[in-house]
Amino acid sequence: MKRILICEDEEVIRDFLVLNLKKNGYEVTDVDSGEAALKIFEIERGNFDIALLDVMLRPGGINGFAVCKKIREKNPTIGIIMLSAKGEEQDKLTGLMYGADDYIVKPYSIAELVARVDAIYRRVSLSAGAQDRPTEIRSGPFCLDLKSRTVTKNGERIELTPTEYSMLEFFMKNPDIALERNAILNNIWDNYYGDDKIIDINIRRIRIKIEDDPSEPRFITTVRGYGYKWSAD
Repeated sequence: MKRILICEDEEVIRDFLVLNLKKNGYEVTDVDSGEAALKIFEIERGNFDIALLDVMLRPGGINGFAVCKKIREKNPTIGIIMLSAKGEEQDKLTGLMYGADDYIVKPYSIAELVARVDAIYRRVSLSAGAQDRPTEIRSGPFCLDLKSRTVTKNGERIELTPTEYSMLEFFMKNPDIALERNAILNNIWDNYYGDDKIIDINIRRIRIKIEDDPSEPRFITTVRGYGYKWSAD
């Protein structure tokens, strides 16, 4: 069963999300505060595939960004989507840097939301699944294990979200090739409705984790006006 945790303090919106996600095959647990979200996450031992978190929760309580950060610290493979009425770049950056996989700005259509939840779920499912034989991609100091969906650098494991892993896998399968932004977007977020700046934000986050000096990237370089390129050898 596909399990999703919804944290939304507006009852009408929460009920609408619960109804439609259940219709699309999800087992839904819903709460109305960040504190309740963290409590149920602990009780269930993190046994969720996706967390759908509203950014602005009830005054005086912890907000969605804080919930995202704490959940990500406890579970590196869960899919996290932030919901917000704010579309400012800094808010998107904050959510994604705290470990969210996607950021949806209100108002949104339910078709868009379900499509993006489904896309994250497919990525999470791949992270949880195993293949018949271990398969690796090696590039410079990096080793990407396609069976366990893990990445190491010089033997040290790098903790990646499902989205970060999928993006890095795409790069490592296409070394020394300038990848157009739309090609990256379509490969990682099929049928994506949102802002393509999600690519840049995730690249920034990956660089922080893999580069010796993120301000002077060596492995993922920018191809100005086009996209990005992977080179590690």
